[in-house]
Amino acid sequence: MKERFPKISFKLNPKQKKQLLSASKTIFWFLTGAFLTLLFIISIGFLLYKTYYSNKVYLGVYVNNIDFGGKTKQFVDNYFANKNGQIGNTEITLKSDYGIATFSAKDINFGFDKHLSSEQAYVIGRSGNFLSDLSIILQAYLVGIKLPVSYTLDQQELSSELNAVSQKLDKQPVDALFKFNNNRVTAFKPSENGQAIDYDALTNMLLSKALSITAQKTGNLTINIPIKILEPEITTASVNNMGIKELIGQGHSLFYGSAASRVYNINLAATRLNGILVKPGETFSFDNALGDVSSFTGYQQAYIIQNGRTVLGDGGGVCQVSTTFFRAILNAGLPVVERHAHAYRVGYYEEDSPPGIDATIYVPTVDLKFKNDTGHYILIESEVDLNNDSLAFYLYGTSDGREVTMTKPVVSDLTPPPPPLYQDDPTLPKGVVKQTDFAAWGAHVYFTRTVTRNGKTIISDKFVSNYQPWQAVYMVGTK
Repeated sequence: MKERFPKISFKLNPKQKKQLLSASKTIFWFLTGAFLTLLFIISIGFLLYKTYYSNKVYLGVYVNNIDFGGKTKQFVDNYFANKNGQIGNTEITLKSDYGIATFSAKDINFGFDKHLSSEQAYVIGRSGNFLSDLSIILQAYLVGIKLPVSYTLDQQELSSELNAVSQKLDKQPVDALFKFNNNRVTAFKPSENGQAIDYDALTNMLLSKALSITAQKTGNLTINIPIKILEPEITTASVNNMGIKELIGQGHSLFYGSAASRVYNINLAATRLNGILVKPGETFSFDNALGDVSSFTGYQQAYIIQNGRTVLGDGGGVCQVSTTFFRAILNAGLPVVERHAHAYRVGYYEEDSPPGIDATIYVPTVDLKFKNDTGHYILIESEVDLNNDSLAFYLYGTSDGREVTMTKPVVSDLTPPPPPLYQDDPTLPKGVVKQTDFAAWGAHVYFTRTVTRNGKTIISDKFVSNYQPWQAVYMVGTK
């Protein structure tokens, strides 16, 4: 049997309805009045607060963790002006490998921006929007509002102080040039990164030191000039599809004191090797690349070593080229397939190098060879500097990360040269003496080379040179 509950019904008569409506209106107007009264009181208080602080920073406003609440703009201004007085006499030294610049902080107007700092502190809570200003002022009063300090630095004056340094340091980037014709590179110039003073980074470094200067009162500040790299628009890697993108090895030599004909031959031979491409896996032959060395191919007569004597012959000086090229091969860590030392120590090859790092050639029987095991093409570039009597070879390709270590040549078994030899020469006027051979000590010389890649040795070789003692020879005229 289900239990039945009596139904409860609330039904108001007209009189009750009228009384309830009247009470609701009374409550509504009471609350509205209370709210408006509270809003009026807040508004009056807010206006009185703003009036009292009309020329002062509102309470709870900090600049660089310093409470300036209740202080005038002029007070904030003066505070940072005094700090600038401490900074102004600071001696700033900016240094780099290209020079040093020293000046005072006031020379570049370096310090706190007193006007901006005071203005930023003062405008907090003064946007003109009632609710926004009220919210910000309450936030400042209850939890505080912390503003960073503003700085000043005259970039034009800073640039002027660094002018002497930037003239040496700044370098514009160089775009790559690559022209290929008939299996030979006819024009090549590798790209080069430029560089310049990074003024943005330098400014930030200087500004970050402003507070430490005032705190420590050191009286001086030294900063290393930051440098930014300027990338070229056209890189070496982008101008060809042969993998020629970077320098992988180079060799140098000097030829001070060479006769004009020898210098001519050096320049000619170096030019004929310039621009040659060596294919991946190819064994390069110096003799084949150079071709015939004779008067028919443009060479002049200069002294060469032949049959144990130094005599005039076509192409004298070409071994300066092979020696320099040998050094580039060594430096690049390429496998040397064939190399021959000179019969005796030639002074030219020891002007900027210890003995033993030379290579002779004699087309077509004595050669200098290397194998291109890099997996990419190698471009041979030569450079003859006639003003400084120097020769250089540059090998460009793609580096596979190989590293080269060479020992210093070990010299032993030194043997003095024989006494000078004087021979009659009916082609020279009587009384004229001409030296054709120069004395040189004999020696046994060797050095080793180790080439590694990813910590693993891929080449380990030893180069031995047995130099004969060489006799000075003088030709005496009898004509």
